[in-house]
Amino acid sequence: MKIPFLGNRRKEPEAHDAEGIAELLSECELLRHQAYRSGVQLDDTAASLEALDQLVPRWRDDPEVLEWLGNDAGLYLGTVIVRTVDGARWGIRSDGQPVIRLASGREFDVVAEGHEWAASGVPELSQLYAEVAEA
Repeated sequence: MKIPFLGNRRKEPEAHDAEGIAELLSECELLRHQAYRSGVQLDDTAASLEALDQLVPRWRDDPEVLEWLGNDAGLYLGTVIVRTVDGARWGIRSDGQPVIRLASGREFDVVAEGHEWAASGVPELSQLYAEVAEA
């Protein structure tokens, strides 16, 4: 018996939906909210990374916000890289950590870099982008 609205339940699961993963990882809701409140438009460009680097880091007083913002900053950095650097794509390590993989095979843990940026401002997101874009 075929019931069309149930679809094919025996279908093999998809390995990874690259566009779906990229869309999900690009949300960065807390970072986008913080940037918006500070008058910074996040348009997925290298220039927006420079603008983020100029924000006054008021979030450093709140450990919970710091953790979430660091995660979002890394995901946003990765989003800009994937959308502007030829051959860059998201990958998921075996431990579940999202990383950026370049066409050369190099891999960048942008989330760890985002946490460093949120906690200390160093290295700057725009500097990290420049290093990856050159690679």
